[in-house]
Amino acid sequence: MPSGRSHSFLSRLISLRRLISGRRRGIVIILVGISIFTASVVLAAAVAPNVGVAADERRMTIVGSQGGGPGLHDDGSVYQLNGRSIAWQLADADSYFDVTKLPDGTVLAGYMNGETTPCGPYDEPCARTGFRVIDPPKMGVDEAPTVTDEYSFPVRTRVNSEVHDVERLGPNEYVFTDMDAERVAIVDNGTITWEWYANTTYDAPPDPTRADWLHINDIDVIDSDRFLVSVRNAHQLVIIERGQGVVEVINKDESGNGKGDPSVLRQQHNPQWLGNGTVLVADSHNDRIVELHRGADDNWEVTWSITAAEGVPFSWPRDADRLSNGNTLITDSLNKRIVEINSSGVAIWSYQTQNVPYEADRLPAGERVGGVTYTNAETVETTANTATGQNIPVLSLLLIGIQTGIQTPFWFTEIHVATGVLALISIILGTVLIITDR
Repeated sequence: MPSGRSHSFLSRLISLRRLISGRRRGIVIILVGISIFTASVVLAAAVAPNVGVAADERRMTIVGSQGGGPGLHDDGSVYQLNGRSIAWQLADADSYFDVTKLPDGTVLAGYMNGETTPCGPYDEPCARTGFRVIDPPKMGVDEAPTVTDEYSFPVRTRVNSEVHDVERLGPNEYVFTDMDAERVAIVDNGTITWEWYANTTYDAPPDPTRADWLHINDIDVIDSDRFLVSVRNAHQLVIIERGQGVVEVINKDESGNGKGDPSVLRQQHNPQWLGNGTVLVADSHNDRIVELHRGADDNWEVTWSITAAEGVPFSWPRDADRLSNGNTLITDSLNKRIVEINSSGVAIWSYQTQNVPYEADRLPAGERVGGVTYTNAETVETTANTATGQNIPVLSLLLIGIQTGIQTPFWFTEIHVATGVLALISIILGTVLIITDR
């Protein structure tokens, strides 16, 4: 009998040791994974350069903020910065996009609201998009901005269906982009007077409203009958002439897949016609700003580019304006900043935004047709102080998803995605060890 009791006690002791050992291993694995992730985040935050601190308080800037939250469709706003202070703000839409200060002092802005009615041909509720004319308060007057005019229409969904850009042609005449129907159109006193549909040039799916087909996101007036249009998903810019259609393609399809060369442009935004065969473009998915120049053979090539400012690589920049002083104003969307650089790439002024900005215009002139070109100048060699592993398969895609979902700090890179995945795996593995050793 004593021998039996000793054996039973020994068995329980061995089982207890295994239990403690299994639990300990699980806890250690969890703590190691979390510690690696935490250390990577703390270190990156500690060594990250300051952004949004370059100072010159005399500058006035109007900003269209797409917002935040999942898909960047919450808390959209339009606001004016005097220096780096918000002079006024209108936050009454899910998202705002391109903004333009008009000669009479009002502000023209593309916008979108979800969960609205009536919906016309679409199921309720639907999204509604269009543009607004906003009357800001007078300088020094404590009043809220008001919407004085609006043109809008229902779209199937609030994702990839919005009016991202609008330009005024006359007192009540506007030209705008419509990525739901993939068209550009002119509306005069609420009546459509001219339209160009992309399916006259590109091969269309059966129903463009059910797919993010071309994502036409910008239109600029070159002259009274010619427009510069950004066809984002085709990696192309096209010049459209009323009565003629597309008369020139920037970044032509050379491969036969209906798209331009993504090493030249990749899902770009907000081109600016500088004149003399030169265009300034936010080359968004290549995370850079470029100048494209038309060569003697009528092919367009990159003649100047910049990939970072303030020691921080651009992350999905969506606007670049060449200013009258020769500098360039850049909206660096996923880094949540607006930065003005000179031709040497030095930050002259910058601002860290609360939510993700879509576009910014420097007042009083705003974005103009024509401007100083950097073509034939040397490409700016920028030094990024933050570690980055851009274009890493899987990790870069995950990073974009995280950035558009929860808006991480600018110093959060693929490295942190990797350590975060490692921490998640460690938690799962450690938890399994703890449970199975019960």
